[in-house]
Amino acid sequence: MRPILSIAATTVGEAIRRRVLLVILLIGVLFIVVAPGLGILSARSETTVLRAFMLGVIQGVSMIIAVILTVYMIPNEIERRTIYTILSKPVQRWQFLVGKYLGAVLSLLLMMSMMSAVMGVMFFLQQQSKNPGEIADLLKGPAMYFIQMCLLAAVGIFFSTFLPPLVNFFLSIGVFLVGTFFNPLFQTLQENKNTAPMVKLIAQGVNTFLPNFANYNVQNPIINPTQQIQNEGRYFLGVTVYGVVYISILLIIGILIFDRREV
Repeated sequence: MRPILSIAATTVGEAIRRRVLLVILLIGVLFIVVAPGLGILSARSETTVLRAFMLGVIQGVSMIIAVILTVYMIPNEIERRTIYTILSKPVQRWQFLVGKYLGAVLSLLLMMSMMSAVMGVMFFLQQQSKNPGEIADLLKGPAMYFIQMCLLAAVGIFFSTFLPPLVNFFLSIGVFLVGTFFNPLFQTLQENKNTAPMVKLIAQGVNTFLPNFANYNVQNPIINPTQQIQNEGRYFLGVTVYGVVYISILLIIGILIFDRREV
């Protein structure tokens, strides 16, 4: 366990020192800070616009950070030959990979927590809300996004075991977009009785093998309180377990591939 934690801590330090990630994070924080001024630009409810914009910024920025953070992890270690130094010590390859993933997750937690804290402060100042429950409900979005980004980071780490960074970058984003925007469509096709058998089979395959990132898009009930998730606690627990299982599968397959790779 100690080698994993050591590699994770080193990975967090490297992430903090990477200027591109800090610039992206700073841009996200700045967008959240100016968000209260955007409510007056819309005819819709100012609170609705504020919530939607802030949550959208956190999700979008976190997605970019998760991809950039993970696609270069393994290739950079191989290119700089630092992996030889690490593996020459009593560190196994699976410990190296798990440590790198854990470091990416901790880095995401740190950066997303910062954006979420700024969002909570700006929402409080703009709305002057005396009800802590409103801010707590708002923070449910970033909590779900964190699990979503942990899943995306696992996808990036998995692809990094056998793909170059540029291909991994576009492939990881593509998987995220398909799993976010098209997964509900495939699910509808799978459940529709009038769907052709071949189309239903394809939809079932997509839903089985591609991660369903749409599970974590809970912003609609947060933006519009009249929309409620039935049995919210069970839903959050279910999608969390789904994410943990999928992440475990990706890491196990990634470890098997990385263990057989010549570096």
